Amino acid sequence: MTKVGDSLDGIFVSDVEVDCYSVTLPGMVALPRNDLRALVVFAHGSGSSRLSPRNAYVARVLQEAGFGTLLFDLLTSTEEAVYHNRFNINLLAERLTAATDWLHGQGGLVDLNVGYFGASTGAAAALQASARRRDVKAVVSRGGRPDLAWDYLDRVDAATLLIVGGSDDRAVMGFNERALGRLNLGSRKKDNELVTIPGATHLFEEPGALEEMARIATKWFLKFL
Repeated sequence: MTKVGDSLDGIFVSDVEVDCYSVTLPGMVALPRNDLRALVVFAHGSGSSRLSPRNAYVARVLQEAGFGTLLFDLLTSTEEAVYHNRFNINLLAERLTAATDWLHGQGGLVDLNVGYFGASTGAAAALQASARRRDVKAVVSRGGRPDLAWDYLDRVDAATLLIVGGSDDRAVMGFNERALGRLNLGSRKKDNELVTIPGATHLFEEPGALEEMARIATKWFLKFL
């Protein structure tokens, strides 16, 4: 990792190239210097990237709570130009799995628990990837489409939190309600939960909505990681 800067509160930040099997993707790792608790890997939504300001905010909150974070692009620029790829959950889940292996391969990180934070289509990728690996202990979905990973939901062994906006987000709410039922067919029924943020819309742009969502997500990771 190449050091690109230290924040005043002791968080080491690096721009990295993430080896994802057949491709290399740009990313950013941030690691608290003291009391590193666990790792959270982010999966952004369709049309977004590692530079998502909402994900960056959540990552910052998690870092302040002692979590290391990885934000990375799920697709190359060429792949991103093909619209279908943005909804290719199999491909996105494969990239997330590869990035997790890469992160665990970095010095001193191999024994840390891992969680996934997914937004929109990235939530489906996070759930599908977590169903394939038992080292992922917790998943948080923000305004997600967990229904796109339907065939994998009953195999997810990670404690899963689905967060949706409570205002004018009825379609996504329906997707998440059905997904919670499917998740609860698995072994972690008591550890799966659906939470709404009152007054928030799909992107959590309302005053205080993003902050509340990040607080709830952090509490979940603290409990299960």
